[in-house]
Amino acid sequence: MSSSMTAVEQGREASRKTIPGPILLLGAPGVGKGTQAKELVKLWGIPQISTGDLLRGNVAQGTQLGRVAKEIMGRGELVPDSLVDEMVAVRLQQPDTADGYILDGFPRTLGQAGWLDGRLAAQPDSLPVVAVSIQVNYNQLLRRITGRRNCPVCQTIYNVYVNPPKKDGFCDIEGAALTQRADDTEEVFKERMRAYGALTAPVVEHYRALGRFAEVDGDRPIAAIAAGIVAAVERLRQ
Repeated sequence: MSSSMTAVEQGREASRKTIPGPILLLGAPGVGKGTQAKELVKLWGIPQISTGDLLRGNVAQGTQLGRVAKEIMGRGELVPDSLVDEMVAVRLQQPDTADGYILDGFPRTLGQAGWLDGRLAAQPDSLPVVAVSIQVNYNQLLRRITGRRNCPVCQTIYNVYVNPPKKDGFCDIEGAALTQRADDTEEVFKERMRAYGALTAPVVEHYRALGRFAEVDGDRPIAAIAAGIVAAVERLRQ
């Protein structure tokens, strides 16, 4: 690739050369995983598969799996892995997943990773999962989360550290007093990070041991991070 190419152009060039297959995108709270998933969907033309969206969609549509999930959640219980696995299995049968898909929130546990690996291994034409983790240091993530302020009128998002409003505490556009989400506090962030680490560490080690894991620097512009993810997937697919 030419050194004069932009990160977006490099990402697009690499994306044309690679059949992405299933990609598990990992990242701590505030790392920008959702933003990157959308970038990869545009680059590769493959779907993003979110277990949260699948669960809500099945419940809203009243599917058999959705009815079972609704009953379980109505009792205040967690939806079991087996039911989530079934929803994912149904989604993966759709034709838009033929060249790959971005996995968001799944596999979240070792059990789910084992189930997915086994399912894909049983299909001779399926590529295995590769996992890419977006890395941003703890203090930077803390600033991203605790510095967020929202305009309740136009929904513009500011950050008091990196993108502050012109007048402290007030929206540049509406003049409305900015608000902070109740869960954008250091205490909540620490708990979310602890839970994230406990859940994902075994999954990370699982794919690392299989030689199907990479890390990319997430403290860069959006397009540069996307290009880094594409390059990582290209290396892992070789």
